[in-house]
Amino acid sequence: MSALHINESNFEEEVVKSQIPVLLDFGAEWCGPCRMIGPIIEEIAGELEGKVKVGKVNVDEAQNLAAQFNIMSIPTLLIFKGGEIVEQMVGAVPKDRILEKINSKV
Repeated sequence: MSALHINESNFEEEVVKSQIPVLLDFGAEWCGPCRMIGPIIEEIAGELEGKVKVGKVNVDEAQNLAAQFNIMSIPTLLIFKGGEIVEQMVGAVPKDRILEKINSKV
């Protein structure tokens, strides 16, 4: 399974109402570090399918979501549980650190 495309119209359903934790990757096409972690995010989506929902938010397309969560630099990874942010990581974070943060919240 690949990462879901999250935007203002499906955020409530896919993230807030999710029964399982959600990892959201806030980024943009033009962002080099975002492109670097893109494949890692897709790998995590496949490896943790059914345990964690993984989504990507394009900050250029979903500016209201980026503003709502005070995204100042990209990539920013947020982990939601029960509709609330439980973890935040900024920058091109290594896969093992992302998995460590997810596993501590699941």
